[in-house]
Amino acid sequence: MSKFVRLSGALAGSAAVLVLVVGCTSSEGTPESVEPAGSAASAVPSGLEKFYEQTLDWGSCDQFVEEGTAPLGRGVDCAEVSVPVDYANPNGDTAKVVISRSKATGDRIGSLLLNPGGPGGSGLSMATSGSGTELQERFDMIGFDPRGIGASTPQVRCLTPEETDAERAEVNVDMTPEGIALAEADSKDYAAKCAERTGTEFLAHVGTYEVVRDMDVIRGVLGDPKMNYLGFSYGTRLGSAYAETFPQNVRAMVLDGALDPEQDPVDEVVLQGQGFQGAFDAFVADCVSRTDCPLGDDPAQAQARFQALVDPLIEKPAQTTDPRGLSYSDAITGVQQALYSPQLWTPLRGGLSSLADGRGDSLLNLADMYEGREDDGSYSNINDAFNAIRCVDDPATTDRAEAGESDTRYREAAPFLDDGRGTGQAPLDLCAFWPVPATGSPHALDPQALADAGLPQLVVVSTTQDPATPYQAGVDLAKQLGAALITFDGTQHTVVLDGNSCVDDAVVDYFVYLKAPEEGLTC
Repeated sequence: MSKFVRLSGALAGSAAVLVLVVGCTSSEGTPESVEPAGSAASAVPSGLEKFYEQTLDWGSCDQFVEEGTAPLGRGVDCAEVSVPVDYANPNGDTAKVVISRSKATGDRIGSLLLNPGGPGGSGLSMATSGSGTELQERFDMIGFDPRGIGASTPQVRCLTPEETDAERAEVNVDMTPEGIALAEADSKDYAAKCAERTGTEFLAHVGTYEVVRDMDVIRGVLGDPKMNYLGFSYGTRLGSAYAETFPQNVRAMVLDGALDPEQDPVDEVVLQGQGFQGAFDAFVADCVSRTDCPLGDDPAQAQARFQALVDPLIEKPAQTTDPRGLSYSDAITGVQQALYSPQLWTPLRGGLSSLADGRGDSLLNLADMYEGREDDGSYSNINDAFNAIRCVDDPATTDRAEAGESDTRYREAAPFLDDGRGTGQAPLDLCAFWPVPATGSPHALDPQALADAGLPQLVVVSTTQDPATPYQAGVDLAKQLGAALITFDGTQHTVVLDGNSCVDDAVVDYFVYLKAPEEGLTC
């Protein structure tokens, strides 16, 4: 029952942009002078000189854009950055991280690195963020596909498109011992295919631990003495880990849709379920106020009506124009995709209305959007990368009693997703069978130690009814980083540069003028 959901601000439909600036401010908050990003070059780690000093070969992005997807647009160029697969062995195998760039159109200050979240999300299109703004005028906007993801090579791959379609058609809701054994057999098979098709050496080095080191190499080869960064959702984990690893190299950083690095992974999933329940309740409140709501006009009955629509799919998929049909798993995925943002509530209403008429096309389209399935049936590797990264980032739950308790807690936190088949037992998660060990674990950050190490003022943005990254996680991350906190009162996943002037003005002031948001700012 428990479902890990990707934490991906840009992929969820929110605008995601990165902006970083350098300058001194007067007491009125206007710039007295603007310098390049940082006042002195950061030291190159010993033994990594050939990576930090490499020359980039910028050119067309066409070769890096997957067939069937939109081009990145005019004025965007791309390059490959060579990085060691294992930073403990820099003379060993290397990987290629692809980065994209949209050059500043005005008086350039520096480079701005962006990450949309995931884990597993491609970030090349992030270079086009901030079009027509002062930010784009002053900065080279830099997107990147983290190691193993998208156009970067080698690529994490576990399943073929046909195998992925088959996996999505499966319904793993049987919590009897027999059903649990079947689900775990599927997980073991998936893990074995990942090991065979990607290789255990690379799988062992795809986590946050390595990506933040890749980010510092990118900073170095771009010629930026200090890192400027805006991360969304899982991108906040990259940001906080970078701040912890290279505090002296940070110029400015905004983290939107935060993960708490101290939080237990099981608690994180349960709280995420609670967040999606809140988003579903907000959707219901909006839906029942409309004459065309497929859940009726009584909010007290809406959840039962929703389950009456989706639960029959456990036994029989809904018809679709696509021969796959709409499985129960895909219906839930499509609903959760739409709950990331109110912008997707209209297609969600339409999808549920169609389902009431026996058709599953609209919800299947939403699920395909989430799963990274293209019109030709091919897939991005977002799901395979998501699993590979999370399985090395945190220790797996191997206690069966804890797995059962987690399932029960998730059902209680998100009753709209409870299929009524809970038994107090549940399969161990995929990560319990992963072929390589975890390289990270939850831990608290020490704000005083970070400040003493040179970490400057950072900014965290947290949304009160964020379905994927609960508000409190942002509050806790801000405390651990000694960062300023911007609170956005809304129901969506991430908000920076999504059109809210209160949030955006404060973020731009921070980046351009190094002016921290006022204490307690709520938008």
